[in-house]
Amino acid sequence: MPFDYTLDFATVDFRQHPELYRVGKGEQGVLLVQPYKGEILPHWRFKDAAAARESSAAIWGLLEAYLKQHDFVGADMARKFLQMGYTRARRYANHAGGKKYAGPVPADKKGQSGAHGRAELPRNAHPDVDKVEAAAIFKQKWDEARALPEYQKQKAAFEERYGK
Repeated sequence: MPFDYTLDFATVDFRQHPELYRVGKGEQGVLLVQPYKGEILPHWRFKDAAAARESSAAIWGLLEAYLKQHDFVGADMARKFLQMGYTRARRYANHAGGKKYAGPVPADKKGQSGAHGRAELPRNAHPDVDKVEAAAIFKQKWDEARALPEYQKQKAAFEERYGK
């Protein structure tokens, strides 16, 4: 099932109501789903390789803890933060200031990713090497998270229980 952007994210506690959560595509909802956003976001840093190493290790620890508690929503959110560490570090490596597209996001697309008809800005001729390394650190942890047998098992059980 697609991610539901119509929910009142300011009031929904997804730990209490996991049935409302949808995995969606990629990083959908990563900055909306509470209490997980509040628990994971303080650890999320990608400005350089050292920050990425520390950040990805902390988020990995949260992911493992969520899995141990059979809290798939938390584990999936941790996976999304690892993915977002990769994508944001790559974006900042490739585009000055991290801005990928020209112009503002259309009002009806706020909170959603994508170009939405906007042109992609030119890429840096020489990507920031430290940000490239930071992205690689997050990419490795993101790949490991998706491949974890316990993550896969809990994801399948969640989708079976609440729908895909």
